[in-house]
Amino acid sequence: MTAEDLAELDAVAARTILDRGETVAVAESLTGGLVSALLVEQPGISTVFLGSIVSYTNDVKARVLGVDQGLLETVGPVDGQVAVQMAGGVATLTGASRAVSTTGVAGPGGSDGYEAGTVWIGRENGFAYSFLFPGTRTNIRNYSATVALSILAGIELPQELAQYQRLTKSWK
Repeated sequence: MTAEDLAELDAVAARTILDRGETVAVAESLTGGLVSALLVEQPGISTVFLGSIVSYTNDVKARVLGVDQGLLETVGPVDGQVAVQMAGGVATLTGASRAVSTTGVAGPGGSDGYEAGTVWIGRENGFAYSFLFPGTRTNIRNYSATVALSILAGIELPQELAQYQRLTKSWK
């Protein structure tokens, strides 16, 4: 997908979130605030976007977002259950009705046994989605942010992005 295609999808997702009127929040790791930045590009988003936490370290994931420390020690941060707990934590902190999180490996190389491009996107509703995105660190972060925003909005991913999905899992 081109940068223009991603920007168009980002705008559609942000407008959808705004039109629904549900409050939203974001917990980010590998995207480092990019999902939040995409949201605030939409005029009027302040009526529904309550806030975000960039939790780049395990300590912040545990201490601020309430991710189980034992889980982080046994499976590490690149995990669907961690992503779900991150989203649940930011929803609780902000009072948002919907939340999304991102965690994974942006690269350039792999980390902790995961290849670059391995990404988990979590929701406060107990669902997590696993992806393996190609390309550079910038590509991986951009794809991750756009997909997270689309998942938060509840819109279908175009085939160009959906093809990278590996798994959907629930911890309800």
